[in-house]
Amino acid sequence: MSKIYINGLKALLSGVIISAAANVSVAHADDVVHGPGHGPGPGPGGPPSPENEAIQARLGDTSSLMGSIAIPESVESCGTDAGFERLVCLIDILKADVSDEILELLQLEYSLAEAKNWSNLPAGAFPARPGVFLGELDVEQRGVVKAILMEATGLGENEGFDEIVQTLNADDYIGTVSTDYKAGYSSFNGKIAFLGTPADKGTWQLYYGGHHFAFANTYTDGKLVGATPSFRGIEPFPSFEMNGRTNIPMLQERDAFAALLNSLTSEQKKAATLEGTYRDILAGPQADDGILDEQEGISVRELTEAQKDLLLAAVATYVEDINAADAKHYMEKYTSELDETVLGFSGTTDVNSEDDYVRIHGPSLWIEFSLQSNKSTPQKGNHPHSVWRDITDDYGAQTE
Repeated sequence: MSKIYINGLKALLSGVIISAAANVSVAHADDVVHGPGHGPGPGPGGPPSPENEAIQARLGDTSSLMGSIAIPESVESCGTDAGFERLVCLIDILKADVSDEILELLQLEYSLAEAKNWSNLPAGAFPARPGVFLGELDVEQRGVVKAILMEATGLGENEGFDEIVQTLNADDYIGTVSTDYKAGYSSFNGKIAFLGTPADKGTWQLYYGGHHFAFANTYTDGKLVGATPSFRGIEPFPSFEMNGRTNIPMLQERDAFAALLNSLTSEQKKAATLEGTYRDILAGPQADDGILDEQEGISVRELTEAQKDLLLAAVATYVEDINAADAKHYMEKYTSELDETVLGFSGTTDVNSEDDYVRIHGPSLWIEFSLQSNKSTPQKGNHPHSVWRDITDDYGAQTE
C-alpha cells in the first residue's frame, strides 16, 4: 500500500436539475442564454410526495454518518494493497452481508440506459436513480460501503471521498433549513449500485450518486475504462458548518479557475470570452449530447507555461476525485493533449457571481463549472454545478 494511500486513509478515518441544457446558437452575444439552470423545487411546505414517503419508509438505521462511521474488521480479509482486486473483494463482502431484498436493488445487470439514470436532483425528485439508499444499510454495511468508496476515490482533502462526505453533509444542512422535497434532503439518501457483476472479467460500473453528486467508474476485464460522467454541485457555497466540521468541498475548484482566469492578459481574456450567458452546464444529467462539436475560446497553446500549470491544477481538482493510480493516467493523457485544448469562460474572472461559467474542452477532456443562484437555502448567494466528462471514454465507451 502506498504512503499516500495510508496517510489519506488515516486522515479520513479520524473524522471522517435534471439539466436539460441546450446549445443555443444565435448571432448576438447579448441574446444568447445557455441552459435553463437548476429549476426550483416544489417550494416550501405542502405534503410530502409519494416518492419521498416511499423513500422514508425504506430508510432504516440512520444513526451513524459516513464521515465518522468505522470500517469494520471484516474488510481486513481483503488485505491492504490498494487496487482493483481489493475493490472487488470489498464489494463481495458487502453483497454477502445484505438481505436478498437489498441485493436485488444493489446488484443490477449492466446497461448503458441504466448507467445514464443519474441526476443532480434530490432523491425524491429523481426516483429512477438505481441502487440502495445508504439509510437502507445497517451501520456495519455502511462501513463496508465507506471502504469501497475510499478504494475507488481519491483520498486528498476536499477531493474524492472527502468530497462525498461533505456533499452528504450539505444535504443534512439543507434539511435543517428547507422543506423542499421533504425526505429528499438527507445524507442517508445517497445511493450505491453495481451495474454488472464486479469481477476481473466483463464490464461493470461502480455507481454512486445523490443530490449534487454522481460518481461512475466503469471497469472492463479488471481495468478502469471510464471515470465519467462525474458531476459535482454544492449548496451552500463556498462554506458551511455541519456534522462537526467546516465544509468547503468545491472551493478548490472555484479558486483554481479564478487563479487561471485572473492570470490571463487582456488580449487572452478577450479571446477566451464565450458568447452569451450560461445559466448552467451544458453536458449535465440527461444531456449526454450537450458536449459541443466545435471548441470555443482560447487555445491553450497560446498560454504561458505558468498558465498551463494553472490550467492543469484546475483539471486535477476533478481527476483526483478518483484513486491516485488511475488519476495519474488521466492527467498524463490530458497533459499530452494540451496543445489541442481550449479554454473559455463567461462572466467574471473571479468566478464568484451568478452566471459565471468556465469550460475546458480538449480532444478527450470536457470540464464545465457554472455558478447559479441558491435554490434550496434561504441565504443569498450562488452555488456551483460542475461536470467532468471524457469524450473518448464516457460511460466506459459502452454503447448498450
